[in-house]
This record gives sequence, structure tokens and C-alpha cells, in this order.
Amino acid sequence: MPHINLPEGYPGISAGFTYRPETAKPMRDLAHVLLHEPNSLTPGERELIATFVSSRNDCYFCTTSHGAAAACHLGDASVVEQVKTDFMAAPLSPKLKALLVIAGTVQQDGKLVTKADVEAARAQGATDIEIHDTVLIAAAFCMYNRYVDGLGTWQPRNPEMYEQMGKHLAEEGYRAPSIKR
Repeated sequence: MPHINLPEGYPGISAGFTYRPETAKPMRDLAHVLLHEPNSLTPGERELIATFVSSRNDCYFCTTSHGAAAACHLGDASVVEQVKTDFMAAPLSPKLKALLVIAGTVQQDGKLVTKADVEAARAQGATDIEIHDTVLIAAAFCMYNRYVDGLGTWQPRNPEMYEQMGKHLAEEGYRAPSIKR
């Protein structure tokens, strides 16, 4: 049950966005730039970072919706599941694993990211923009996760809904709602 009077029938972040569209726009724009627009990290890799952070924050809505988007990009949902449980054993590039270490550290506390973490990512081929965007994705998803959970939003356990959302996010991005009533 939501902690405030949110519009009924909208799950997760969609409820907050519908309730306050003037804050939804910049939040959607940020997600679109970070996860969807062209970048040296693939959209699937960036969605995996968002999924990983959301999973560590135990935000069901964000973990499941971004996991579905990652699976659409990657064509393999099993990789998403491995990233959530043991990313070091997942079939990922050493560079992405090093970036996930940084993302996981940011999720705990950004001050814990060390020069050694950054140098390890660089040694695997990560560029400064990839390190920057990893930190920003991780920080942004801590905010998005806390927004969803802090409002007590409705987070249905409907795999088909999340699959549809993931397909929309992967194909269309974040500027238009993926949930419509």
C-alpha cells in the first residue's frame, strides 16, 4: 500500500511519475541518456549495471523491469540472473566485471570507490566516460530504487508485465511511459 495517495493501477516508478510529472521528465531524461542513447558500453551492459544495483538494493520493480530490458538487449535472461547472484562467474567481459565492482561499491557508499578500483577497470580497457557513466548509473539507480520503495509503490509479481516493460525500454527508451492505462 503506497504511503501517499498515488494514482491507482500504476506499478513502481510509474506511480510516482504519474503523480508528479514535472519531476518525472528530468528523471526519465536522465535514464534515457544513461541507458539508451549511444555509448561505448552497450545498452545491455548499462541495463545490467542498473539491474545489478537495483538487485543489491532489493528493489523488486527496478530489478525486474531493468533485468527484462537487459535480457531483451542481450537475448539471454540467464546472464541477467547470473549477474544478480554472482556476476564474477557470469559470462561477461573482464571490463564489465570491473565496472560492476565499481557499481557495487557506489551502491554501498560512493566514498568507498578506490583508486585501485578505477585502475583495475582501466586495466581491463574501461575509459573515463565508461567509469563516469557506471558511477552515475549506480548512483541514479540508488535514487530510483529509493524513490520506488520509499513511496511504498505497488510492485506486482507479473512476469508478463515486466517482459512487456523490458521490451518497451529496450526498443523505445525512457522518455515515454512503458505502462499505460
